[in-house]
Amino acid sequence: MLSELTANAVADAEARRADRPLAEVERAAQERPAAIDALAALAPADRVKIIAEVKRASPSRGPLADIPDPAALAREYEAGGASAISVLTEGRRFLGSLADLEAVRAAVSLPVLRKDFIATPYQVLEARASGADLVLLIVGALEQRDLAELHALIEQLGMTALVETHDADELARAADIGARLIGVNARNLSTFELDRDLFGRLAPSFPDGAVKVAESAVSTADDVAAYRAAGADVVLVGEALVTSEPRETLARFLGE
Repeated sequence: MLSELTANAVADAEARRADRPLAEVERAAQERPAAIDALAALAPADRVKIIAEVKRASPSRGPLADIPDPAALAREYEAGGASAISVLTEGRRFLGSLADLEAVRAAVSLPVLRKDFIATPYQVLEARASGADLVLLIVGALEQRDLAELHALIEQLGMTALVETHDADELARAADIGARLIGVNARNLSTFELDRDLFGRLAPSFPDGAVKVAESAVSTADDVAAYRAAGADVVLVGEALVTSEPRETLARFLGE
């Protein structure tokens, strides 16, 4: 499934490229104001930080929320204490778009993550042109050379890569490219099964100085607390926020 999701995302990007050539996207990326320092925003602190996600649907759960106004939801997240906003831009299975990303970027002062199946430089440049400060790279979807090159391009453009891993080998690959913001996704993107203890098993193997992000399997404040106790600096939350009152849920998750 991960390979299919990635292939489809690349095909969709190539279709957009036919209408918006690479040179045009490069110019738009260069004209954007400098990216926000996401590493500073997500740096370890005396309490957990949350990346709150704009997420309409997922392959594993289907439709989650309509979200007619992603900017309004993002403002709720910011008011509720989120440290960054994640925006799903994949259209086929997650029902997102780059327009969602642009709307969120215009609405908040927090760092904004483009969450998609990124495998080409064009997609990275699209992210910056649309105002992203962070870009997701999924280790399991990329050969090591491509992972390293895309990571370098993201940093060259002034953005930060959230490098997502699913096992010890992928964590080592993230460390090898010098990733400074590393996630562990409890959901296997090939089978969609959840392993709630995966982050805790991998946390001791994170490279020194890397910000530790726990992803998926968050339904309650206890889940957030468990990730924090296992060493998470940051927790990425989507479904639990879009299916509830976001400010109240964030307050509970942040222990307020």
